[in-house]
Amino acid sequence: MGDKSLKPSSRFSGFTVPNKTLSMNFTIDSFFTTLTRLTSLRVLNLVSLGLWGELPDMIHRLSLLEVLDLSSNFLFGAIPPRMSKMVKLHTLALDDNYFNTTMPDWFDSLSNLSVLSLKSNYLKGSFPSSLCKIKSLEVISLSHNQLSGGLPSLSNLTGLHVLDLRENHLDSELPTLPKAVVTVLMSNNSFSGEIPRQFRELSQLQHLDLSSNHLSGVPLSALFSLPSISYLNLARNVLSGSLVEKLSCGSELGFVDISGNKLHGGLPSCLANTSGRRVVKYGGNCLSVESQPQGRRSYCKESSSVWKKFKAWEIAAAVAIIVVLVIVILVFGIYLCKKIHLRKTTEEVVLPKLVQDNSTTRTGVSSEILASARLISQAMKLGTQSTPSCRQISIEELKEATKNFDMSTYIGGGSIGKLYKGKLENGSSVIIRSLALSKKCSIQNLKSRLDLLSKLQHPNLVSLLGHCIDAAQDNYTNHKLHLVYEYMPNGNYRTYLSEFTTGKALKWSDRLAILIGVAKAVHFLHTGVIPGCFSNQLKTKNVLLDEHRIPKLSDYGMSIITEEIEKFEAKGEKPKSCQGTKLGDDVYNFGFILLESLVGPVASDKGETFFLNEKASFDSQDGRKKIVDPIVLTTCSQESLSIAISITTKCISPDSASRPSFEDVLWNLQYAAQVQATADADQKSDSPS
Repeated sequence: MGDKSLKPSSRFSGFTVPNKTLSMNFTIDSFFTTLTRLTSLRVLNLVSLGLWGELPDMIHRLSLLEVLDLSSNFLFGAIPPRMSKMVKLHTLALDDNYFNTTMPDWFDSLSNLSVLSLKSNYLKGSFPSSLCKIKSLEVISLSHNQLSGGLPSLSNLTGLHVLDLRENHLDSELPTLPKAVVTVLMSNNSFSGEIPRQFRELSQLQHLDLSSNHLSGVPLSALFSLPSISYLNLARNVLSGSLVEKLSCGSELGFVDISGNKLHGGLPSCLANTSGRRVVKYGGNCLSVESQPQGRRSYCKESSSVWKKFKAWEIAAAVAIIVVLVIVILVFGIYLCKKIHLRKTTEEVVLPKLVQDNSTTRTGVSSEILASARLISQAMKLGTQSTPSCRQISIEELKEATKNFDMSTYIGGGSIGKLYKGKLENGSSVIIRSLALSKKCSIQNLKSRLDLLSKLQHPNLVSLLGHCIDAAQDNYTNHKLHLVYEYMPNGNYRTYLSEFTTGKALKWSDRLAILIGVAKAVHFLHTGVIPGCFSNQLKTKNVLLDEHRIPKLSDYGMSIITEEIEKFEAKGEKPKSCQGTKLGDDVYNFGFILLESLVGPVASDKGETFFLNEKASFDSQDGRKKIVDPIVLTTCSQESLSIAISITTKCISPDSASRPSFEDVLWNLQYAAQVQATADADQKSDSPS
């Protein structure tokens, strides 16, 4: 960070080091107040430091700053307008935060800007036209936001090499692009019209992804033969017609995806006879090939020929009928909405009294709070739109997904309920958790709790995709609750630590990345809802890895549901309240996840006894060699390892009052990762080429 040396001196207090924690007075405003005193600062890199809050307006005082990277933090609100005065900036990266206002349009004030990266936020509005005035721009990365509307011509940006606009709501025709562009990523939008003929002039283009849009017309043949093209993805559009029989493919072309369109005819030889040199996907069309599944030819012909059968007056009459129908539907819709609104108003008057009378929790927090919108903090509201929305799923769809809950789909009992693997109607694989409900359980109160659980959304939490309350129709059968979660194909974290799976055991830097992801998730559960959600079933088996090995915590927040379910049961252990459990329980359990990451699964098998017996071994180099996982020892720096051991020891402290907060845990892990990254870079630079 700025002028920070690799090893903090004894007087430096800006980072957490072993045996130290953040001051209770720490705020993002005071932090940046201190930073702005460094008036000659030119590079500021604060990636993944857990910074939380609105980015202070005072940052513009760093007027000589050339590089600013605040990615992967918890910054929200607006990008300060006064940043337009930071005219020296040539790199601005605010990726993976929670900025959620309208996209600024003052970027042309930053006349030296070459890299603008704001991906993975919640920025709204249109594409900033001011960018078209910055001739120095080389990289524009605005993917995974909520931008809408059209795009202007970008041909004036003669130095642009990378354009990344994936996962937005842009809906114009494709713009013209500068000839020097190398990478264009515009998938998962609503672009329409034909692919511009100007694209055949993009001689430097290597990577083009236009998939999942509404592009029409015949694919531009010149795209396949561009001199530098190596990746071409046109999948899931409405491209039609047939490909040129003698289509030419560029020598660098290694991947082509034209699947999910309405193409017919034959497959050109340069796409059919690849001999393993080139990956080509063309299923879901109407091509006259059998190697990949194709649709019926009538499906591909109907969209292009149906309107040709009608005369102009017939089309006009059809349009008039459609307009009348739309008006009728709108009038009926307005009437229906008013009726539903009236019914909801009545429910809102009745529900609080019902809840207050029947379901005050053991912690003194009534279920009315659970149903209240005020329960969700501002930080929570920021994160609800990037993850899949939760919906009510019918029991019929779940039975179809699991073959009527056949034992062949049963994958075991989780910490709560039975688990099944299934496939929904849209083809997505899911895990279904089924719980039995007492006949006395209040369905209305349960729905309010499900509403809260569905709002616990974070990139490192397994997403709740839907739920189903299967209410029994007789007096003898219990109700059932089914919770539907996204499926994690790479299993749980523990299997990557086992001594029996050394072939896939993770090195230290990979373990740190997973631990940081889990810590972010738990930190969010503790601070992203009011009151915080604790008792989150923290164990390595509940840390799951997606297809990219991104860690996601499962079994979180279940006390929200079990408290409502189990309060009607006469026997059994009382459930731990999401609000009432001490924070220290999660910190303590996370300490054992840390311990397993250091020494392997033996830590959880023997529990606290193992830690107390072996604690002294962590204090010396020889002791560490005996107890720490050999893969960790051979891939870690000693300083990074020491930081991790220190925070592990604090988490597992028998004295709950001395355990750190999750903010401190996260900070220490991120610091350990930075130290490790520096050590890895030094080792790489020192090794002979």
